[in-house]
Amino acid sequence: MEIQITCENLKLGYGAGVLVEGMSFTVARGNYLCIVGENGAGKSTLLRTLLGLQKPLAGTITFGGGLKHNEIGYLPQQTFVQRDFPASVWEVVLSGCQGRCGLRPFYNREEKRIAERAMEQLEITPLARTCYRDLSGGQQQRVLLARALCASDKMLVLDEPVSGLDPKIAEVMYHLVERINKERGMTVIMISHDVREAIPYATHILHMDKEYFFGTAEAYRQSDFRKAFLAGT
Repeated sequence: MEIQITCENLKLGYGAGVLVEGMSFTVARGNYLCIVGENGAGKSTLLRTLLGLQKPLAGTITFGGGLKHNEIGYLPQQTFVQRDFPASVWEVVLSGCQGRCGLRPFYNREEKRIAERAMEQLEITPLARTCYRDLSGGQQQRVLLARALCASDKMLVLDEPVSGLDPKIAEVMYHLVERINKERGMTVIMISHDVREAIPYATHILHMDKEYFFGTAEAYRQSDFRKAFLAGT
């Protein structure tokens, strides 16, 4: 089992505001890790820390298996401004290859091929010339997921990817992410507010609270963490 991320005794927060401390877990290649917990538990802070966008207050994060910060495809929560972005679907998806270009001011044939493959897998090829802001919420999320796929073939990090979506559209998104995980063998780390819907797709669960749980999805199903969390939802 190839370990891609090892977190040891993490302490997360902002200045004197500590959200979580003493948290340790690992992520292996091909895992599908679902991060759950109440609002304010530090889930998004953890993702930003894993991505190198902020530093932990204490503890260490070690990358292995050849994984680097710039080899993680990231789908953040979408803002209202981003939803009105005036670019074509093709331009948005292809922009995910920027990290592959280095100092080149243009995309090469291989990068365009990567974008085409991502669009095919997310079933948005017919929308290539459509303006992004004219799409439905579900279509926009597919485009952003395709963009994240262009940035990495090793790991996807998704922050509430089905937030605000109709339940049926959300289910489609979960299935698409599962396909990427299984067919490409990509590691997935996803925050989800919907435990009942997300758990069936996950291999591992990280439940963040005053105390935390980390383990297999099956172990989580039997845990007091899940029972208490679902009782409050």
